Amino acid sequence: MAIILDGKNLREKILADLKIKIDKFSKKPSLAVILVGEDPASKIYVKNKEKTAGKLGINSEVILYPDDVDEETIIRKIEALNSDDEINAILVQLPLPKHINKERVINTISPQKDVDCFTMENVGKLASGLEPSVYPCTPRGIMLLLDEYNIDLTGKHVVVVGRSNLVGKPLALMALKRNATVTICHSYTNNLKDITKTADVLISAVGEVLIEDDMIRKNSVVIDVGIFRDVNGKVRGDVEFDEVSKSAAYITPVPGGVGPMTIAALMLNTYELFLKQIKRSS
Repeated sequence: MAIILDGKNLREKILADLKIKIDKFSKKPSLAVILVGEDPASKIYVKNKEKTAGKLGINSEVILYPDDVDEETIIRKIEALNSDDEINAILVQLPLPKHINKERVINTISPQKDVDCFTMENVGKLASGLEPSVYPCTPRGIMLLLDEYNIDLTGKHVVVVGRSNLVGKPLALMALKRNATVTICHSYTNNLKDITKTADVLISAVGEVLIEDDMIRKNSVVIDVGIFRDVNGKVRGDVEFDEVSKSAAYITPVPGGVGPMTIAALMLNTYELFLKQIKRSS
């Protein structure tokens, strides 16, 4: 039976340590979150981020806009936040309404306040093997989880299923930086099973039931990034957990695996941007 990679427990350890560090400062880190529209999932995510920030002593400002807000209003607000020395980190909650140019909005954020590592400058640094201002939250959370369980990627075959800009692509780059051999699979990949069965570490970030027991290599590490509700309303991930956990060496549960680590990484990123801003101003 696989060892469970417990993201919930590790999140609490990371946040407890982070609170001790933050408590030493009279001035506290500050995170600004822009939320557009009434998407239920986005509202829950933002509420959880705000709640976690509050527990740590991080100042969290949530800026709400209706679905029909014009793009220029958001752009002007981000520019104001860029100029505000009291704001250390800026996050635009995705998805945005279709009438808003996501790329333009994201790239208005100062790279030094880009808490998600979404701007072209930070993405370019990551792709070039340089250090971005901070690393993307979900991929960073996964790496922290692997580190906690002493899972070294050096020389390992890491297969990433999913090529999104949020998870798949940056995660592949971060695994390469750790000397893994990386394969990225997607909806056009032929013979997916033949590839996933060769993985020492299999990471699925698709958002639908996909990974079954006959698709994994015995004693491999299986990371499930997907989270959604199935036809019965049950929260689950990409991996058929009950069956796969019998063959894998390590596996993340859903919920309680990658999700909590994303929040932990966001708080770490906010703190690190805060430290860098202090250093620049001193």
